[in-house]
Amino acid sequence: MLRNWYLTLVLERAAGVPLHLQLVQAITQEIQRGRLLPGSALPGSRTIAEALSLNRKTVVQAYDELQAQGWIETQARRGAFVSAHLPLLPEKKESPNALQAAPSFAYTLPENNMWPYGDLAMNLPGIIRFSDGVPDARLVPFDVLSRAYRRALVFSARANRLAYDDPRGSQLLREAIADMLRTERGMSVSETHICVVRGSQMGIYLSARLLAAAEGCVVMEELGYPPAREAFISCGIALEYVPLDHAGMDLDALEALCLQRKVSAVYTTPHHQFPTTVMLSVERRIRLLELARQHDFVIIEDDYDHEFHFSHSPMLPLASMDTDGRVIHIGSLSKVLAPGLRLGYIAAPELVINRCVRDIILIDRQGNSLTELAVAELMRSGEIKRHVRRALKIYRERRDYAVKRVREIIPEAVFTVPPGGLALWLVLDARLDMLQLQRDTLNQGVAILPGQWFSGPGKTIPALRLGYASLNQQELEQGLAGLALAIKQQVLD
Repeated sequence: MLRNWYLTLVLERAAGVPLHLQLVQAITQEIQRGRLLPGSALPGSRTIAEALSLNRKTVVQAYDELQAQGWIETQARRGAFVSAHLPLLPEKKESPNALQAAPSFAYTLPENNMWPYGDLAMNLPGIIRFSDGVPDARLVPFDVLSRAYRRALVFSARANRLAYDDPRGSQLLREAIADMLRTERGMSVSETHICVVRGSQMGIYLSARLLAAAEGCVVMEELGYPPAREAFISCGIALEYVPLDHAGMDLDALEALCLQRKVSAVYTTPHHQFPTTVMLSVERRIRLLELARQHDFVIIEDDYDHEFHFSHSPMLPLASMDTDGRVIHIGSLSKVLAPGLRLGYIAAPELVINRCVRDIILIDRQGNSLTELAVAELMRSGEIKRHVRRALKIYRERRDYAVKRVREIIPEAVFTVPPGGLALWLVLDARLDMLQLQRDTLNQGVAILPGQWFSGPGKTIPALRLGYASLNQQELEQGLAGLALAIKQQVLD
């Protein structure tokens, strides 16, 4: 049987113990430590003899002893295996001495309770997950994507392009992104204004790094994107929050804040505000840009799902109205295709892009050149545009179905039908304990995102963001039924 890896063992040859017993002791210790799991394959006697410079008879003698003790079992023509009948070892319990022996920094980092996707229960098989608004990866045209990957691999290998490349990203993809931004989003950019990143979150973090040494705070809406908030905090940046209403960010509150203290940047999701889905009005967009000029701050525009708009053509981004280079525009190609592809971009003045490149070289060097070339081909051939049209039709149907069923199953939920995006923002009875509701729905096999996850000031928000796009009708029915039952149970209690 072919083993994928060599097993590394160390023997204390000067210990005065016969070598075959040393080998027995070494293997039993690794089994007890959990390094060798029940049923896992052991190296063949020749392999381990060569690796440890032992006589093969010594290894055979050790294996015979291990088998006699019940630690291993042999199978004809397959080799030796750790016994599958060994009981699993109990979980290790941390002791005060263990904590004292560990590096001090490991226990001084703040615990991040702001984003629940680290909870393994939310990712268990069979769980219906109302995400924050991710697309359905099952809709990706995999046959088209796989052909593009194959052509990208052949091209890269023949052109010797599988080595290190431009940290800004593949030139072909940057040109394709710039062309798309000029044509569809009214932005005056070229490939020199584009930096390809591994998803929009990396773009947000790089923007935070740029602002780390700047004087002043970063302003966000009171309800916002938690990973963005955590990115700014991780860079030591002070945050301030302003309210929002049916037309987006409250700019009167922002202006008042600018008069009180220095603001270095404003982070916003103007197209479909995250998490409430409202769109920043044209009047407020113009005023926001004017405030940026008056008070000398940067606008970080997170345009995370621009393509998915149902009621009319998507509104042009803030960056299309920017005349003096104050907007850092962050977009995602992962939302268009699949989050697992990890592909986004920053569009900004060249000076900003060059600063981002310095950090990319430190943390990542470059992205996945094969993915970038494959996606560049799909953009230039029009395949991505065709996929967006197909997906948009399906997502609109799912939005309409979700709206209809929420009104029928959870009539107490208050919400506005969003003109686009991939999620609903449901406001529920203020008497509900939202964290308890999250636990109760999980018991029903449904994962939700309660409102306080999105609250910068840490307020209790009787609301939840219900991502519908990644679920088909059957999954939506199952998820809404579990949510409705959990709400009903809490109300009755």
